[in-house]
Amino acid sequence: MVDLSLTPADVVAGSGAVIEHGRAGATIAAGQVVYKEAASGKFKLADSNSGTAEVKVAAGIALNGAGDGQPLAIVKAGDVTLGSVLTAGGAYYLSETPGGIQPAADLASEDVILLGLARSATVLALRIQIPGVTLGA
Repeated sequence: MVDLSLTPADVVAGSGAVIEHGRAGATIAAGQVVYKEAASGKFKLADSNSGTAEVKVAAGIALNGAGDGQPLAIVKAGDVTLGSVLTAGGAYYLSETPGGIQPAADLASEDVILLGLARSATVLALRIQIPGVTLGA
């Protein structure tokens, strides 16, 4: 599995993107996929093969880096620039590496969480879908 190699400074929300503000519950870098922990209300790194169902429910992509308890903004839906790491038209998924993003070709034995489709080599149209499918099960 090869996750996208993102440069945090390249991560920018597009105009019209749906943004949510909150607090980090772990160390998070811009460009990582997060979920919102129900017990604390904080964002933590999402993981497609976690044994905890809540961790697999991606909420969005972090727009800034933050440590535990620090302010964090995430894109929940809409266009997000990730840098020149995408293939236009390609589908991108939550990785089994916490916070990671992977192309469809690298899906293995994990739950399938579609993050979105690449509009270009730099922009992901974020539309998170959780169909309830597990590969390799």
